[in-house]
Amino acid sequence: MYSGALEEQAKRKATSILQDEINRILNATRELARLPDLMTRRDKEGIKDLLNQIADIEDEVETHRRKITKEVGDVGGLIMNRENLLNTAFTIDEIAGHITGISFKLSNIKATTLKSSKMDKDLTDLIELVVDEVLKLNEITRNLNTNSAKAIELAQETQEIEREIDTKYRQATIKAMKSLKDPAELILMKDVIDGIEEMADKCQEVSDSFIMLAFSL
Repeated sequence: MYSGALEEQAKRKATSILQDEINRILNATRELARLPDLMTRRDKEGIKDLLNQIADIEDEVETHRRKITKEVGDVGGLIMNRENLLNTAFTIDEIAGHITGISFKLSNIKATTLKSSKMDKDLTDLIELVVDEVLKLNEITRNLNTNSAKAIELAQETQEIEREIDTKYRQATIKAMKSLKDPAELILMKDVIDGIEEMADKCQEVSDSFIMLAFSL
């Protein structure tokens, strides 16, 4: 098989793996959005199951990242944009790590803290915006190989969601600082809010990488 065909085949396999990675990130983010409600209801079994699911998904994402590393490595220098593919896969892996970290810290905030401050709704709203952002990433991956113009358009739409997340992030931060009196709880809450915002930033990085991939596919 000539090098051009090998490159095309490798690109398609790599983008297919990226789509699988994003699907798993979407599932994990949706699970994360359920956590504040489980916390306020003191559903210990539900919280435990959710944390286990998120941990399992992180492992699956890491497995997919290894697959794409092998796929790109097998064809060596044939893929001109191999560095971008690898960086994208590693960034998606980082997003999975953020989800695990956020869920762990959030699960250690007292249910009474979430209820009394009414921060549960703020956190849910913020995470659901990230779900919307990941949904866009999911749509982008489905269009990368078939409709690059649509993929680029969708990637630009993630920037609008990112701006909304930034606004909600600032509002949630101010509310937490005003309503939480326990320093330990405030630190945990701030870590959770910051983690969600950092996760959204990583999603935007992936979106930007997808634009570069769309131009080259």
